[in-house]
Amino acid sequence: MKLWPLVVLLLAPLTHAVTLDQLQQRFTEQPLVRAHFEQTRTIKAMPQPLRSQGEMLIARDTGLLWDQTAPFPMRLMLDDSRMVQIINGQPPQTITADNNPQMFQFNHLLRALFQADRKVLEQNFRVDFQDQGNDRWTLKLTPITTPLDKIFTSIDLGGKTYLETIQLNDKQGDRTDITLSNPRLTPATLTDDERQRFAAH
Repeated sequence: MKLWPLVVLLLAPLTHAVTLDQLQQRFTEQPLVRAHFEQTRTIKAMPQPLRSQGEMLIARDTGLLWDQTAPFPMRLMLDDSRMVQIINGQPPQTITADNNPQMFQFNHLLRALFQADRKVLEQNFRVDFQDQGNDRWTLKLTPITTPLDKIFTSIDLGGKTYLETIQLNDKQGDRTDITLSNPRLTPATLTDDERQRFAAH
C-alpha cells in the first residue's frame, strides 16, 4: 500500500487532461506566431484538389498576414477594419468592414480560431472540445449563427502546443484542409516589413 502514492504521482502527468480554458491560456501566451501553411481545397465538381502553400502570421493585437507562394503569389492582410489582397503583383484589392460586414464577421472569427477565444467561439458555435491524450486536443465547431450556419456544416481544429490543423466543411460538400507547421514565436514583435503591411493601403 505504501507504493500507492508513488504510483499516483508517476501516473498523474500522463492522465492530465487539456481543457478549452487551458488551451485559450496557452494561445494567449503566444501573442505572435508565424508558421508555414499547406492548404488543400477539395471541390466536388473538380477532379483534382487545389493545393497551395506559403507563410502566415497571426498577431493577437494586430491581425493576420497570409502569404501564398504557390501555385501563384497572393498576399492577404486582415485587421479589424479591412482586408487587403494582392494577387500576382496586381493593384491591391481592399474590402472594408463598412462595405462587407459579413467578411469582417468571418475575419473576427478567423482570429478567434487561431487564438481559441472561448467567448467568441461559444457565441457562434456549438463547441465540442476533446482531450486526445499526450497533450493533444481536437475542437469541433458547429455553427449556430447566420451566415456561418449557411456556409459551414462544421469547422474542425486540432493540435498540441500550437494549432496544427484546420478543416472547413461547407454546405456544398466541399472541404478545405489547412496544415500549419514550423511554428515560430520569434521575433516576438513585428518586423519593419510586417508593420508596414498592416499600416499600408
